[in-house]
Amino acid sequence: MLLRRFIAVLLILFPGFCFGKSDGISESQSTLTVREHRVWAPPRRETEFAAIGHTSRSACEATHPPEALATPSPLLDSPKENAKIKVSFIIGTDGRVHSPFILESTGTSDDQVVLDAVRTWRYRPATCNGVPTEAEARIGFSGR
Repeated sequence: MLLRRFIAVLLILFPGFCFGKSDGISESQSTLTVREHRVWAPPRRETEFAAIGHTSRSACEATHPPEALATPSPLLDSPKENAKIKVSFIIGTDGRVHSPFILESTGTSDDQVVLDAVRTWRYRPATCNGVPTEAEARIGFSGR
């Protein structure tokens, strides 16, 4: 019984220990990683921000646009030279992305990949006279 527990602990702590792998990564996993880097390419980005007008607020004397905190690039399966995907969304006062939608599409599954990535992004919100406010953002992704 004690030997079984010892072996289980070894397998948990050192997954490659019993199989002769010192790094714990199999050959098929490393080949997959190499293929992923060849296939996936991060798209170029063009960003535009615009304040969202509110009728109940006075004019802003001091404004600051949103600041990107975490905006990882989506991994597109097959970025094409002329392919462009344009997304519009709202950056809320909480810094989260709200209501993303495609303005310009490639007609491929890459559209959904981009939307899924954009939904995870986080920003420092735009400010109006030091108070967090919503802002509209438009991001254009294009192939290399």
